[in-house]
Amino acid sequence: MSVPAVLLVEDDASLAELLVYHLERAGHKVTHTADGEEALLLAREHTPDLVLLDWMIPNLSGIEVCRQLRRNQTTANVPIIMLTARGEEDDRVRGLETGADDYITKPFSPRELVARVGAVLRRVRPALAGELLRYADIEMDTAAHKVRRGGQSVTLGPTEFRLLRHLLEHPGMVFSRERLLDAVWGRDSDIEARTVDVHIRRLRVAINEGGRADIVRTVRSAGYALDAEGIA
Repeated sequence: MSVPAVLLVEDDASLAELLVYHLERAGHKVTHTADGEEALLLAREHTPDLVLLDWMIPNLSGIEVCRQLRRNQTTANVPIIMLTARGEEDDRVRGLETGADDYITKPFSPRELVARVGAVLRRVRPALAGELLRYADIEMDTAAHKVRRGGQSVTLGPTEFRLLRHLLEHPGMVFSRERLLDAVWGRDSDIEARTVDVHIRRLRVAINEGGRADIVRTVRSAGYALDAEGIA
């Protein structure tokens, strides 16, 4: 099972330390920054599974960070939970309308926050909740290392398996060749970006066997995504 990556954007050092402790204890990998501009850079370089975003942070407000995350193709679908002392209805509505998925008003218990994080991840990233990944008619058992499409077994090589797993964990998200290299082969890999194209072709041949519709979408000048929209 993948470890959920959480980006925590909070300028209260003592609160941030407390939240990092509880989130890591709950099995999350946490990256922390107190700065809004740095948060945008971190989110774009290493797309998190969820962002915990304080409203009042230096250099760039939480609302503006949320707005820019939603506008960027790389981070548009990343779930965001706003953390703030603002409890007025208008503020909550503004945060949600800007693109936040949930809203927690300070003060709150770390236990409640961890529970809310888990609830959002289960809703928007069900792949992070267990060993069985599903999207459309594709099913992957990560523990048994088996893949089925439409109930039929699919044979994949190790690299194609890792590639499909990454796409299944982020359905609909577009990944550039460089980002797929980092995620599937590792940041220190010497493999050329065009190698990704070779393995994408192999993956397509395997999962589309028998004339099935192509579920791997190529986005010109952007990369690849697992996308069942438009498939009959």
